[in-house]
Amino acid sequence: MAFSETGRALVRSEKLRAGYDVVIIGGGGHGLAAAHYLAHDHGIHDVAVLEAGTIGRGNSGRNTAIVRSNYLTPEGVALYRESMNLWRDLPAALDINLFFSERGHLTLAHTEGTLRTMRWRAGVNQVLGVESELVDRQDVARLCPAIDLDCGGRLPILGALYHRPGAIVAHDAVVWGFARSATRAGVEIHGNTRVLALDVRGGRVVGVETSRGYVSASRVLSAVAGSTPRITKLAGVRTPIVVHPLQACISEPMQPWLDPIIVSASLHAYVSQDVRGTLVMGAALDGYELHAPRSTFDFLEDLSAAMLDLFPRLAETRIVRQWAGIADMTPDFSPIMGKTPVEFFYLDAGWGTWGFKATPISGKTLAHTVAHDRAPSLIEPFRLSRFAEFGLIGEKAAASVGH
Repeated sequence: MAFSETGRALVRSEKLRAGYDVVIIGGGGHGLAAAHYLAHDHGIHDVAVLEAGTIGRGNSGRNTAIVRSNYLTPEGVALYRESMNLWRDLPAALDINLFFSERGHLTLAHTEGTLRTMRWRAGVNQVLGVESELVDRQDVARLCPAIDLDCGGRLPILGALYHRPGAIVAHDAVVWGFARSATRAGVEIHGNTRVLALDVRGGRVVGVETSRGYVSASRVLSAVAGSTPRITKLAGVRTPIVVHPLQACISEPMQPWLDPIIVSASLHAYVSQDVRGTLVMGAALDGYELHAPRSTFDFLEDLSAAMLDLFPRLAETRIVRQWAGIADMTPDFSPIMGKTPVEFFYLDAGWGTWGFKATPISGKTLAHTVAHDRAPSLIEPFRLSRFAEFGLIGEKAAASVGH
């Protein structure tokens, strides 16, 4: 099915044309953002977004909706600094309420080693113009009065990295905001359209075989998160990506009491309270490769123990829903963005645990790459060839848990 925009709603249309200037595989936030920026920044409107299911039902609808820029590497910090700038202006640009709310982001330090890492991250952030600082135990108590500084006596809190601009946003509004903006500009969004093969001739992509027929394309962008290995295999492109489940859950609604976003790498847990009053909670990746979004009781049991260490008041709180996404992981915990060995086939992948917060900057920079067949300098370090060139961007310390 395809969608066109009428009034303030997207309505169904059946037509899939024989060819487009650009085909984007993946109807999540990244693919829809790229379509939006192709139309609005580069005047490229002959674009089809192909989604195997329905838009926003993949990782874009399975994340915990935290945005921040307090990473560790200069490349990661620079990327998210620009993404945060876009996030602040995005509600006006898309003419939609994204429920963007700056809460502050506390990454807790429970050991001297993690405290040193937080000091390092704060220094990198400050040099690159990102507001972060190392705070002590008393500051943590002031910023989050409900927290148990002793964590049940298991891992007492020594301090934290405090990132004041850390925010939450409504992920479904982001997806539909980009979809509506793109369709208003003439982009076609085709749901229930599975890509079966890529037509590569003479080292160049020229079309896509779908479950609804063949479509020619001058350029193709893949933005399919955990489905990336399947698409790159169709193109004959090798990547080091592996796929792991990433689980999360929410509590019953309650009166607002938790303002900042709380992250603990030592406890492998993080939590925020959304505008509905529910606690949105998650943990680290599951420790095994699996190409399926399924949730487990083990995750819920371990996460509940960590939450009770941090907030004993939650002992009687009910969990009402849990879910999982499938995270496409690279060896250095950093994404792959830009050109591939197949001419005019572009890749947006490897985001792992930090993809949602990159939605606007990913869309903007990949749209530039597709339009000009050249990656902007901001994302050039994230090129696929860095793995063969030993140019890795080691972001695990800031990306593996602290969503």
